[in-house]
Amino acid sequence: MTLMPIRTDVLVLTPWLAPIIWEGTFNIDILNEQFRLQNITVGLSVFAIKKYVAFLRQFLESAEQHFMVGFRVNYYVFTDQPVDMPQVVLGPGRRLLVQSVPSYPRWQDVSMRRMEMISRFLEQRPRLEMDYLVCVDVDMKFQDHVGVEILTPLFGTLHPGFYRAKRASFTYERRPQSQAYIPLDQGDFYYMGAFFGGSVEEVHRLTRACHEAMQADRDNHIEAVWHDESHLNKYLLYHKPTKVLSPEYLWDPRMLSRPSVLQKMRFVAVYKNHQEIRNP
Repeated sequence: MTLMPIRTDVLVLTPWLAPIIWEGTFNIDILNEQFRLQNITVGLSVFAIKKYVAFLRQFLESAEQHFMVGFRVNYYVFTDQPVDMPQVVLGPGRRLLVQSVPSYPRWQDVSMRRMEMISRFLEQRPRLEMDYLVCVDVDMKFQDHVGVEILTPLFGTLHPGFYRAKRASFTYERRPQSQAYIPLDQGDFYYMGAFFGGSVEEVHRLTRACHEAMQADRDNHIEAVWHDESHLNKYLLYHKPTKVLSPEYLWDPRMLSRPSVLQKMRFVAVYKNHQEIRNP
């Protein structure tokens, strides 16, 4: 096999030498073989609370088609409506585990409490149950391959609205009173809160730290501008991810036109009326 140059039309390496994963930067056959030798199990966590349970069937069916195909997968569904789980046929080695959780009046609180729930969940589960945990939003669908190329101790995903933007335009939390505060002269990328993950140990550290930071903000009567996403960005600024996923792994085709560099749209937002879905 002749080794060919990687892509030159996009940034493929961070300043701390973490790869940025785009189509054309990895050989999935080699990676599949490496991870099969490790006999891994991957967890995929998602929150289907209140009206968001309506997105769950399409999410799971698309994951069965495109997410970690050929590997063991545990789907962890956090929901306030466990009796309303859709019946989805799962492939061999793939399991659905439902975690009953409370709801909250505001959608912002539902979003922010995810870090606390994942952190506590990981403290209770046997560490041998999975090797990696991927945390995503439910109002999405997989429409192309998402596999072991994303696995690493800690990863974040570039926000599709900011991946080509300058630091000054990032919507970090800019108020020093918040634990999510990032000064104007700091920041590498802007990461999306809808797709992050890594090893069980690293995801536990991340979610616990973000939960504790949000608790400190609540005690001080302040709420970060983009809630848990603001705290995720603060954490990944000072705990550099070992891989960064390109916007191929999180795209909204209804809000963003497709640029030529986007050879794949792997995980995409589905249509929804935000006002209707977020209100009781």
